[in-house]
Amino acid sequence: MNTQYSDMPYAVSESEKHWAAATHWGGALLAFLTAWMVGVAGFVVPLGIQLTMGRSSTFISQHAKESMNFNLSMFIYAVVGVIIGIVLLGTSVLTLGLGLILTLPAGFILLLGYCALALTWLVCSIIGTLRAYEGREYHYPVTMRLIR
Repeated sequence: MNTQYSDMPYAVSESEKHWAAATHWGGALLAFLTAWMVGVAGFVVPLGIQLTMGRSSTFISQHAKESMNFNLSMFIYAVVGVIIGIVLLGTSVLTLGLGLILTLPAGFILLLGYCALALTWLVCSIIGTLRAYEGREYHYPVTMRLIR
C-alpha cells in the first residue's frame, strides 16, 4: 500500500463525485468516439472539467489530472506504436517483400499490443469512474505523470 495516498473515501458531495467520474468516462468516451487515434481527444474532457470545476474542489482536480495524465500517456503509447508500424512496413517495402519473414510476426505482435492498449484504456477508465463515484482516489497504472 502506498502511504502517500489514502484509500479511504473522501468527504465529498455527490456533485463532486459525479464531476470526478465524468473526467474518467468522458475522456474515454471522447477518445473512442474520435477513433482513438485521431489525437488527444481523451484529454479534452478532463481538461475542461479541470478548468471549470477543478478550482473549486481538490477531489475533482486530482481525478481530472490523473485522467489527463492517463489519456496523454495512452496517446503517446499509440503514437509510438504507429511509428513502429511504419518502420515495419518500410522494412517490408525496402526489402522487396523478403522482410515479411520478420515483419509479419512483428506486425501481428504490434496488433495484439494495440488491442491490449485499447482494453487497458477501457478497463482502467471504468475503474477510475467507479472509484470516483465511491469518493476514492484512483491512480492509473502505466501512466506517465506529465501534469501535476
